[in-house]
Amino acid sequence: MISFNSSQRFFLYRGSTDMRRSFAGLSGIVLNELQKPLTSGDVFIFINKPRNSIKLLVWDRNGFVIYYKRLEEGTFEIPAGDEKSIVIKWDELIMMLEGIALKSVKRRKRYSIPQE
Repeated sequence: MISFNSSQRFFLYRGSTDMRRSFAGLSGIVLNELQKPLTSGDVFIFINKPRNSIKLLVWDRNGFVIYYKRLEEGTFEIPAGDEKSIVIKWDELIMMLEGIALKSVKRRKRYSIPQE
């Protein structure tokens, strides 16, 4: 069961990822390149070079879960930036998965709790 929510943090790894990697390979990227704790409940997002496949790695109470989506047509949009990884919001992830162009989205002002 997909159990993502807006209270989780979503880290998008900006490098291209070999989609043959599984739990150990993706965990290695999180630990060695992103230097983030694996069992925090944060969601780590990986996209391949042609940007038609995406994997999400998350610790789910008692083990790791990988969600994998491959597009038959089109590509996933990666938000602009130069960092190795970026934090995206839950709604941005949903828009990425649904193929909504992030650049064209107009957001109305809303209150948000400051991040620590």
